[in-house]
Amino acid sequence: MAAPPLAGYSCYAHFVVTSPRPLVAHVEINRPDKLNAFSRAVWLEFGRVFRQLSGDGGVRAVVLSGAGERAFTAGLDVRAASQEGPLAATGGEGDGGRDAARTAKALREHIEEFQGCITEMERCEKPVICVLHGISLGLAIDIACCADMRLCSSDTRFAVKEVDIGLAADIGTLARLPKIVGSTSWVKDVCLSARDFSASEALAVGFVSQVHEGKGAAVEAGLAMAGGLAGKSPVAVQGTKELLNYGREHATADSLRYTTVWNSVALQAGDVAAAMAGMFGKRRPTFEKL
Repeated sequence: MAAPPLAGYSCYAHFVVTSPRPLVAHVEINRPDKLNAFSRAVWLEFGRVFRQLSGDGGVRAVVLSGAGERAFTAGLDVRAASQEGPLAATGGEGDGGRDAARTAKALREHIEEFQGCITEMERCEKPVICVLHGISLGLAIDIACCADMRLCSSDTRFAVKEVDIGLAADIGTLARLPKIVGSTSWVKDVCLSARDFSASEALAVGFVSQVHEGKGAAVEAGLAMAGGLAGKSPVAVQGTKELLNYGREHATADSLRYTTVWNSVALQAGDVAAAMAGMFGKRRPTFEKL
């Protein structure tokens, strides 16, 4: 039986948002006929979806996947990109005679908008589990790098594809992927060569933490994980995500200081007492919305 739609999210043209478990949102990229490729309209909606989820007290964990069996996402919709925004106006007569500085400014704004929309998933206060499957190329890696946890199906075909279309990846992979996996050699291998790599290779280097047989099993594993997180204190879960992300970008002393300030507030929440009572009373605690 199909999961019920999540109230307040029916306005999106390119995403389907359902609630298959209490306090869990399942976001599906919904362009299966285009292999879930992203045009500007899609990435603008992506940013809006995750901004809304971040502030939604009725959601405590999020799963992201792609609609259909063939692809999580094939990446950028290159045809659409060539017909919209500054990319449509670079070179030839369509640029209106703008010089290089003005063309570059328009391109910078375009790239920054794209980066910002994808980064909204990383900024989302709720933990996000990305379930990759089938074709997962280019932008798929940028998106997955913004997730808190990554799972995939055994048939997933990965690639950092941008070199093969004549540019360096610019939406986040080159900044984030080296911080996710432990081998700079491997990162440079896949980013410079644009070669495909498999689910088993992604697991071996730590890009994904689980591989499942088929999309359905991978999505179900992601939803089960999200359901477990949704049952825990949102103060604790969201605080842990915030402090881990801060620690990734800052020195240990700075991170310890930030943790001290953060927990000086969090320790005053009723969640601590409820969690302790549940632990010692051997009953499942319930927590208020955050």
